[in-house]
Amino acid sequence: MYLDFSGYWSTEYDPDYYLTIASAGYMISPIKRWSALIEYSRFIYTDTGPDVVIPYTNNIGITNFFNFKPLVLRLDYYFYFGEKQAHRIMPGLGLNMEKRKWHGMDRVLFYPSMNILFGSEVITEYFPFATTRLGVLYRIRNGLPLYYTKDKTVFGDMNYSFSAPVSITLKNWNFLVSYIYNIPKALPGEELGLTNSGFLSATVTRYIGFR
Repeated sequence: MYLDFSGYWSTEYDPDYYLTIASAGYMISPIKRWSALIEYSRFIYTDTGPDVVIPYTNNIGITNFFNFKPLVLRLDYYFYFGEKQAHRIMPGLGLNMEKRKWHGMDRVLFYPSMNILFGSEVITEYFPFATTRLGVLYRIRNGLPLYYTKDKTVFGDMNYSFSAPVSITLKNWNFLVSYIYNIPKALPGEELGLTNSGFLSATVTRYIGFR
């Protein structure tokens, strides 16, 4: 069992410290090649003003790992809820290439992976009241709306991601460098302003043991 609190800071947001995630989970490994992680998370945003829309503030889900060395199959399912509800399913495929006691390092691990994110979202569609020129002119002259809207839940692929992480363990220290490339996809009827992007991240971890 575990508890986790993570904070997110970025100069692209205002305020810079924009999100805290509190999580509680349970990890199990019922059989040799299968391990699972069951988790609940609460998203606490710093900016909660009247003009800020936060559709999802909670999620609960399960992550499954199937190990067939060096191949790793992954399958995630998460249910997001708050003002709205949504489902997320992410299958993935990865490789674990490990070297122990190599050039003074306790462990070196390279584990590239690719994942596809599927999900549901509520899309607002616009439909014209009039389909002819005379009908449009009539509505304009009388100050009538030209369109009406309908909300529809759609499901499909939302993102393709490719990652190439390298992890180095030296005694109680771990150094992780990872490059991730994302290809976002618009759902049917969705207007998506995101473009393909990649980023490099680095993490340093110090493990402290207690007896």
